[in-house]
Amino acid sequence: MKTGFLKWKPDYDSAASEYGKAAVAFKNAKQFEQAKDACLREAVAHENNRALFHAAKAYEQAGMMLKEMQKLPEAVHLIEKASMMYLENGTPDTAAMALERAGKLIENVDPEKAVQLYQQTANVFENEERLRQAVELLGKASRLLVRGRRFDEAALSIQKEKNIYKEIENYPTCYKKTIAQVLVHLHRNDYVAAERCVRESYSIPGFSGSEDCAALEQLLEGYDQQDQDQVSEVCSSPLFKYMDNDYAKLGLSLVVPGGGIKKKAPATPQAKPDGVSTAAAEEEEDEDEYSGGLC
Repeated sequence: MKTGFLKWKPDYDSAASEYGKAAVAFKNAKQFEQAKDACLREAVAHENNRALFHAAKAYEQAGMMLKEMQKLPEAVHLIEKASMMYLENGTPDTAAMALERAGKLIENVDPEKAVQLYQQTANVFENEERLRQAVELLGKASRLLVRGRRFDEAALSIQKEKNIYKEIENYPTCYKKTIAQVLVHLHRNDYVAAERCVRESYSIPGFSGSEDCAALEQLLEGYDQQDQDQVSEVCSSPLFKYMDNDYAKLGLSLVVPGGGIKKKAPATPQAKPDGVSTAAAEEEEDEDEYSGGLC
């Protein structure tokens, strides 16, 4: 990196190579703080040499050293920086993989940040017209939103998933996403939105004759009539129980409005038990005899 009378410019390429070797040696010795510093110096050397892809790799490696030290927010920050450099370098696939990796790192510590990272990754894939990868990442974001009971955002995320599945003509998965949507809307106490989801799904080929459609109609009927038994029966069916765990839990915890008391059928007249006294029966007859007046 030094300059002198015969060396006017630092040799960034050689310096980056040496910093990289040092980082590997520190990592093997489990000296992660020194390894991180070496990676950061390597990244700066590559940046000075205008080698963006290699600089991004070095920043990502520095992030992984921070992960080993359990400094997850700082690790995610560096990996995000690396992904931006990948995009600038014209390698969006590598950028998306880095963002997804960052999301997995932070998911259990900061789910809100993980949702943001998964949505960013999905956007990168969508821009590259890699819709299957995009929808997979949106699914991860949706499940985290449901787990955090952020139902308004979850409803929008699931709708976006559903639109992509419809675009790639994966209709059976559209049916499952409609079930997820309905459960989310009912947990938002928005029966109208849940009913609209089902109504709009009739335009999806095959939906109206599917078991998913029949189950949803039964669920909405039970919810509307405040019939907790019917709602619980639908939500305990294999169709609901074997969905993704977060949605299955929504179904099992769904309670109808008004406390979920099933409407009682009108009581049928019963015969008098044998123990009723004849005197009481005669008294009732006398009351009936004069109910219209003495005359």
